[in-house]
Amino acid sequence: MPQRVPQARRRLGRRLRGSLTGSALMVAALTHTPALAQNDKMAPIATPAQPSAIALGTGPLPGAKANESWHSQYGSVFARNVTVATLTPFLPDPAKANGTAVIVAPGGGFTSLSMQNEGWDVAKALAAHGVAAFVLKYRLNQTPQELAAYEAAMKARFAGGGGGPPRGADPKAMMAGIATQVTDARAAFALVRKRAGEWHVQPDRIGMVGFSAGAMLTLATALDGQDAKPAFIGTIYGPLTTFPVPADAPPLFVALAADDPLFGNTGFGLIDSWRGAKRPVEFHLFEQGGHGFGMYPKKTTSTGWFDEFVRWMTMHDWIKAGV
Repeated sequence: MPQRVPQARRRLGRRLRGSLTGSALMVAALTHTPALAQNDKMAPIATPAQPSAIALGTGPLPGAKANESWHSQYGSVFARNVTVATLTPFLPDPAKANGTAVIVAPGGGFTSLSMQNEGWDVAKALAAHGVAAFVLKYRLNQTPQELAAYEAAMKARFAGGGGGPPRGADPKAMMAGIATQVTDARAAFALVRKRAGEWHVQPDRIGMVGFSAGAMLTLATALDGQDAKPAFIGTIYGPLTTFPVPADAPPLFVALAADDPLFGNTGFGLIDSWRGAKRPVEFHLFEQGGHGFGMYPKKTTSTGWFDEFVRWMTMHDWIKAGV
C-alpha cells in the first residue's frame, strides 16, 4: 500500500487545490461537445450497482461533507463527490488474456468522473483485446451536494466566457495539487500487482490511460508516482505542458483534437519533453473532435483514437496481433 503523503506535501496540495478547481470546472464544463448538446441537461440518478468495485484502502477524503452522488448527461453517467477510491476490474476472456493490464482514469476536472464514456466503455473495449482493464474511481474535490447547485455554479462561473486553465503552471506544483489522487493511483497499481496471479496479469506489463483530468493524473503517476511505475501510459485530450522527463520514463501515447478548447493551442511541450529524453512517444493530433470525445461515436476522425491506441499497444507487443 502506498506510503502516507508527507505533511508538507499535503499542505501544498491544499493550497493549490483552489487554483486547480477553477480549471477543473472549466474541464467539466467542456467535457462534451455541442454534437451532444441535445442531452446536456444533468439529471440525478441512483448510484449504480458496482458489485465488482474494490475499495483501495486509501481512506475517506479528509474533511468531506458531501456524499457521493451520480447523474446522467449526454447519454452517459457521471459520479461526483467521490470520497472513497475504488478499482473495478474488467477481465478478458481467459482464452484471449495476454498478461497486459491497463488502469483507466476517467476525467471530469477533479470534480466529477465520466465513469461510462471514459471508464467502463474503455475498459470493456480493452478487455475485448485480451487486456485486463481496471477503472479507477479516484477521490474528488468536493462540490455542492445538490446537483442543481453544482450545475448553477458552473454556469455562473463561465457566463462571461472565462475560467480557463492557468497558464504556465509549474508541473511539480500541479502534481502536488493532486497528491490525493496520485495516492489512489499508486494504490491501484499495488492492488493489481498483489492480485496479478489471480487476474492473469504480468506485474511488469501494467499501464495506465487517462482522459483530461485523468490524463493529468496519469502523467503525475508516471513521473511522480514513486512505486507505481507504469509500463506505458496514454493521455487522451490531456495537458501538453513541458515536463522534466527521466531517462526511464515509460512509452507515451497521446491523442488530442486540434480544436480542443482547453489544450488545442498550448503547444507541444509534452511531446518535445519525451523526445528530448529519447523516450518512445506517439502523438495523434486529430483535426476535429473537441474535448471529451472519449468513446462517443462521432463522424470526426478523433473517434479512431482507440483503434490507434490498440495498434500502438500491438506494436509494442502489449496486445497480440489479430486480437
